[in-house]
Amino acid sequence: MSISLKAYRKLNSEKIMKKVLLFGAFFAFLGLTGFAQEASEEPVTDEEIEKFANVEFLTAQFVNDKTEELKNMISGNEIFQGGARYNEIKAAWGDDTKMAEAEVTEEEKAAFQEVIDFMGSLQESAKEFKTGLIMDDEVLGVSTYNKVNGAKSDPAVKEKIDSIVEAKKAEAAAAKEAEEDGK
Repeated sequence: MSISLKAYRKLNSEKIMKKVLLFGAFFAFLGLTGFAQEASEEPVTDEEIEKFANVEFLTAQFVNDKTEELKNMISGNEIFQGGARYNEIKAAWGDDTKMAEAEVTEEEKAAFQEVIDFMGSLQESAKEFKTGLIMDDEVLGVSTYNKVNGAKSDPAVKEKIDSIVEAKKAEAAAAKEAEEDGK
């Protein structure tokens, strides 16, 4: 069973409170991962591997979307002149002398700070997104995540996960290309 990113986001908005409460519980479960793996040595199923790979794919897609958003935030902002001014400000950032030499305005400082804040939030938002997917039993579930993650030490399992993720990425890229061609 595969779930689209759009459908997950809708489902996600309905479960925000659940995520917040369960976030701490997730890390408590991670502490028990080693113990749980020793207790259940049953092999992972293809369905479990598929679900795990889907979470990896959705997380990678989420990160790519956020990275694209960051690029657009820089290149689409008139203040940064397509990115050239952004690079100048970045080189001078934190050094008052260089900032003065580059004649960085207050407006540019505010826009650059906004980009820095967004970049700082990327890792946390990706972590929250993936945690939400893992915590959702309909998407993956903590026990399945722990089981498959532990089994990744087997090169055959890791290769299977990687090939599924790559196939999903290729499928998504083809769909995106077809969508762009249709416009």
